[in-house]
Amino acid sequence: MSFDIVIRGGTVIDGSGLGSFRADVGVADGHIVSVGKIAERGAEEIDAEGHAVTPGFIDGHTHMDAQVFWDASGSSSCWHGVTSAVMGNCGFTLAPVRSDERALVVRNLERAEDIDPVALAEGIDWSFETFPQYLDAVDRLAKGINFAANIGHSALRTWAMGERAFEQEATPDDLALMAGQLSDALSAGAIGFSTSRVEHHQTSDDRPVASRLASWEEVVALVGVMSALGQGIFEGVDGGMLASDPAVRSRTLDRFKVLAAQTGVPLTFGLVATSEAGHLLDFLDDVAAAGGRAIAQTHCRGISVLLSLKTRLPFDLIDSWQELRARPVPEQVRVLRHPELRRPYVDAAVSADYGQWKGLGAQARPPDFEGIRIYRHGLPPNPTVADEGRRRGVHPAEAMIDLCASSDGDQLFIQPSLYPQDEGMLLRALRHPRAVMTFSDSGAHLSQIADSSIHTHLLGHWVRDRQEFTLEEAVRMITLAPALAWGFADRGLLRPGMVADLNVFDPATIGPAVPTLVDDLPGGGRRLEQRSHGFLATLVNGQVTVRDGALTGVSPGCLLRSSRN
Repeated sequence: MSFDIVIRGGTVIDGSGLGSFRADVGVADGHIVSVGKIAERGAEEIDAEGHAVTPGFIDGHTHMDAQVFWDASGSSSCWHGVTSAVMGNCGFTLAPVRSDERALVVRNLERAEDIDPVALAEGIDWSFETFPQYLDAVDRLAKGINFAANIGHSALRTWAMGERAFEQEATPDDLALMAGQLSDALSAGAIGFSTSRVEHHQTSDDRPVASRLASWEEVVALVGVMSALGQGIFEGVDGGMLASDPAVRSRTLDRFKVLAAQTGVPLTFGLVATSEAGHLLDFLDDVAAAGGRAIAQTHCRGISVLLSLKTRLPFDLIDSWQELRARPVPEQVRVLRHPELRRPYVDAAVSADYGQWKGLGAQARPPDFEGIRIYRHGLPPNPTVADEGRRRGVHPAEAMIDLCASSDGDQLFIQPSLYPQDEGMLLRALRHPRAVMTFSDSGAHLSQIADSSIHTHLLGHWVRDRQEFTLEEAVRMITLAPALAWGFADRGLLRPGMVADLNVFDPATIGPAVPTLVDDLPGGGRRLEQRSHGFLATLVNGQVTVRDGALTGVSPGCLLRSSRN
């Protein structure tokens, strides 16, 4: 038999969670065709001695709906072994969209997901209106990884209702339009339907995103469309799930439970593993007991916002800093390096009454110097700004300013989440049989968050450094588990007959690198890029897309239309 690629002598970790074994892997025509001892030479050979050979990683929560138009590589996901990504979460998609109302889609996206409106305007070929047309447009694009797409509730509402989507509930005619478009989208291969009902999702003009105006009856009717077709997964986020009022929380969870049980549509939602999140893990089991299916999307380290002089700082909240922050970065650096010129800014940062401000989502917020960490290493530990202040014998604010100035503004800082994860709860969530480790938000918050690296963080931190999981357990968490959750029947396992989405990496060195800021968005916009260590190769549909940390230039990715069609 002839092989396009033979991966030789690696340790196969096949995604099942079963024990690893030494074997060669033969690939032909985009599929795995042999796992074992292979005598024949392949057209291409990869020496995997000392490396793990696994299925490609699957990310169930991204916002790469726009990025796919200007970035064929799928960065930064491609650097972390992700070969398939689900986009269109939280109700935010580019379609459906009327050609004369594209600004409404942008309004939903630009603040809630921090996606540069200039990049949206310049980087997208708006050759579509309906969601099936959007899927066809994505299908035609060169792609370095595979994509599946949800249809988003906010886009669906603005398409059906125009400006009224931000002001009122839907009429019966509006709902009929939405239901028809949702049915068409699912029939064309949309993997599901997503919505948002949380206060952090606001428009650029300080209004709720369109999906937040929907009545619960509207949500039920749209999920009912999926139930009638017998396909699709419902991704929803609702602030009531974490409400401090037990009555509100109970009412929210009960109606989601009833919806899942009565419709038979799988429900998935993001779970931030705070110390108070145990009720959400219990909810997963409650839904199952009621006859439904719920899948939590867990993180593996906590969603943290990255700060820098080139993006945002806590000092942006101080009035006396406003004029400085409006200057070009090199000028800011010059001032902050000058002993006399910098003194008023240091004094203001040290003495500011930060208690008067509140940050929303990823916005600038008062500093917790004991919590903000200096991003020096891709994996923990990293010192806090307070640690650095004590080492230097200065106030933490001054230490932070010094680091900004001495690095020409490049130094990144990790600002802890508004909802810090509790380690015990996080491990409980990661081990829960109805939870999947995903939730990177890749493609959104481009200058604020760099969580495409959660997969390499899991392997480097929780497997190698902390030994909380075996490599076999962790690989299953990011391959077969999400493949089953999102219905990718031909991916997630390293077995003959499966699609050859594969990773070859060194378990002793795998991990994320420290992110860097790059100005490569359409229109020159800024984003965070994060690469990794330890990968020998990544294959997508049987072709090597990344080799020794460099793109090979091929784009074999495809659109993964719903397998339930």
